[in-house]
Amino acid sequence: MPRLSQGVFITGTDTGVGKTVVAACLVRKFQADYWKPAQTGVAEEAGDSETVAALAALPPARLHPPRHVFSAPLSVQAAAALEGVTVKLADFVLPATQAPLVVEGAGGVMVPIAPGVLMIDLMAHLKLPVILVARTTLGTINHTLLSLAALRSRGLTVAGVVLVGAKSPGNRDAIALHGTVRILHELPLLASVTPHSVAAASGAFPSFADAIA
Repeated sequence: MPRLSQGVFITGTDTGVGKTVVAACLVRKFQADYWKPAQTGVAEEAGDSETVAALAALPPARLHPPRHVFSAPLSVQAAAALEGVTVKLADFVLPATQAPLVVEGAGGVMVPIAPGVLMIDLMAHLKLPVILVARTTLGTINHTLLSLAALRSRGLTVAGVVLVGAKSPGNRDAIALHGTVRILHELPLLASVTPHSVAAASGAFPSFADAIA
């Protein structure tokens, strides 16, 4: 029988920071299920669920469909409003799984998903440890430390940070020191994002037990 899932919530310091590639790597590494609670922008490109399923070679039984899917490439709140939908936190219930669950948010920590409701409220609602994905480039210290402060202000457990891009020891050390946080992994930009490259990259990520320790 399935049990209530235990897993991680993947968020980012910004849109386009690399959350979906990191999520695919973690699904591979953890042999996890995947769930994107709310997806926007499907009018312009495939949803993250389809992308992760392809990159992680995820069996259909381990892919849980989004609760909400919207066409416009906007915040969840704005995309939902265009379709006459009001999203509520009560809409979102963790799927029961027999494997770890990787949950991927939409946009960053403070992106609105409904009037008066932000992505961080969904994280607090789901009560999973959070992995924050950040760039390695200039500006990342400020964005990452602000995101960490916001997460901790809500009492959320931060499992660690994954940095994406060319290595920057100074930025890494500053984030670890001033954010009092573990750097779980530094993922270089992949020359091509394919199932093969994701499988290769996933090997360097920590195990699920180590990631949430």
